[in-house]
Amino acid sequence: MPLPRRALLLSALASPALAQPAWPQRPVRLLVPYAPGGGTDAFARTLAEGLRPILGQQVLVENRAGANGAIGSEMVARGDADGHLFLVDTGAHTMNPYVMPQLPFQPLRDFTAVALLSRFPMLLAATAAAPYATATQLVAAAKAAPGSIGFGTTDAAISYAGNLFCRLAGVQMVEVTYRGAGPMLNDLIAGHLPTSWNSTVAALPHIQGGRIRALGVTTATRSSLLPEVPTLAEAGIPGYEFAGWYGMLGPAGLPPAIATAMHAAIARALQGAGVRDRLLRIGADLGALGPAEFEALRRQEDTRWAQAARDGLIVKAQ
Repeated sequence: MPLPRRALLLSALASPALAQPAWPQRPVRLLVPYAPGGGTDAFARTLAEGLRPILGQQVLVENRAGANGAIGSEMVARGDADGHLFLVDTGAHTMNPYVMPQLPFQPLRDFTAVALLSRFPMLLAATAAAPYATATQLVAAAKAAPGSIGFGTTDAAISYAGNLFCRLAGVQMVEVTYRGAGPMLNDLIAGHLPTSWNSTVAALPHIQGGRIRALGVTTATRSSLLPEVPTLAEAGIPGYEFAGWYGMLGPAGLPPAIATAMHAAIARALQGAGVRDRLLRIGADLGALGPAEFEALRRQEDTRWAQAARDGLIVKAQ
């Protein structure tokens, strides 16, 4: 795309900072701190396709899995704040300081909010061959054999979802941690893992294909994509409510003009029929928020997790 068209994205911001060279000047990297094949990865790759013609540069998705997303996050925190490296992460990003010892970064200090990309319900799923077809039946099986049923998780937020279920249901289950939703779903489909907690984005194609079974969604209302699946509160877990999100962040010091311009590009990309339809089909809510609104949400989440840690709902790993 010629320089004037790329510069148009920034000129719309009417900021004195726009005397600096047009952005972007080279390929833009979106770093996903989880293994390929999960919901975060699927969302980022679809979004990247929509951003390429808008930014006029290649938009590359890289996976750097491990340590509950901290390995990839640290790479972005230490990266150049010039608008060519961004992190696409989940709500676990704001939770990590309360569950991981010696985290090598501080989410609120070391990152710049760019956009809340999507909110989504998470769900409890079971392998298709499991002897329980509902959350009520799973609870009964778990109570009959405490500690015998495993549940897969991939990050701190999803771990919280699973452990909150165990606490409210009064059951003992065994958490099995994975580096990403792709490997976890492979084990669930193969029957090596009895249950797991997933984003709808990651799990929906496998549910629709009959490879896994949805037992309940985590939000207060049912998902429009899975209207037949009850909420966990409806399934007999009173008081259960939790939702996940995807967000984009840059390193600390990212110029506000670039953060605003990237959010504008994201909003345009999500309006494109191809991108929008693909993301809606996999369960994404496309109500993207800008830098200021996303920053407010991050601080609200930080307060929530600090209180949850004080209440003993999340425990720092040893």
